[in-house]
Amino acid sequence: MWPLDAELGEGPCWVDDRLWFVDILGQRIHCLEPDSGHTKSWPAPGRVSFVLPAEAGRFVVGLPGSLHRFDPSNGSFSLLVRFEADFPHNRTNDACVAPDGALWFGTLDQRETHPSGHLYRWDGVASAPAARDQGYVISNGPAFSPEGDILYHTDTLQRTVYAFDVGRGGLLSRKRAHIQVEDGAGWPDGTTVDAAGCLWIALWNGGAVRRYSSTGILLGEMCLPCARVTKVAFGGAGLQTLFVTTARTGLVAGEIARAPLSGGVFRIPVEVPGLPQARLRF
Repeated sequence: MWPLDAELGEGPCWVDDRLWFVDILGQRIHCLEPDSGHTKSWPAPGRVSFVLPAEAGRFVVGLPGSLHRFDPSNGSFSLLVRFEADFPHNRTNDACVAPDGALWFGTLDQRETHPSGHLYRWDGVASAPAARDQGYVISNGPAFSPEGDILYHTDTLQRTVYAFDVGRGGLLSRKRAHIQVEDGAGWPDGTTVDAAGCLWIALWNGGAVRRYSSTGILLGEMCLPCARVTKVAFGGAGLQTLFVTTARTGLVAGEIARAPLSGGVFRIPVEVPGLPQARLRF
């Protein structure tokens, strides 16, 4: 669909008939209008890990140790809040907006060795995000059930997707292992949920996207022509297109030659639609 050659394409979201996503290592924000094929990109001031919609046509983005407001009309970034000053090797990673308009995001250790990553909630008002869980080397894939009462969050290196009950004010309880991806299938990366409550999980080094039921049963798998699949999002007419970001970071020349579309963005028609993209309220 878009052979972008992103180093680390991530964080797709569908906003106003456009697909938005980032290249973390390329430090860029990208926008695609699938119907016209028009594209636009903006440089970011660091490793930008997500771009999610807020009010008045603006977006919130994650940068190492901080959240910023991004205005695509002029490409400007303005600081919203800083955090994790005690974890200089961390950066933000995957994120989503909850049905109540709060931002949920995780952090990871860029050395991929220390469990210094956290899961945070930010309501757009507090002076700092509130940590809701911790102990992750690589946190990934926050996503909510259609009713907003269950949060799914991924520990990539443990190949485990956890489920939490969500209470008043975003308090989490009853953490339990919901999906365990087997050895050899890849590493669970970005996640989204469809209108039936099923989870779609991108598999890093697995070359596929999987769909699991709300009870954690594997329902199907879609293979892609590249190994490093990073995240999925629903968009298009009726939210019945699955958009998939991928990466080419760490691949050697021979691997890229065998999978030249690595780093591109793909789209796959699906029968069950996704959920509308929520906007951060602040």
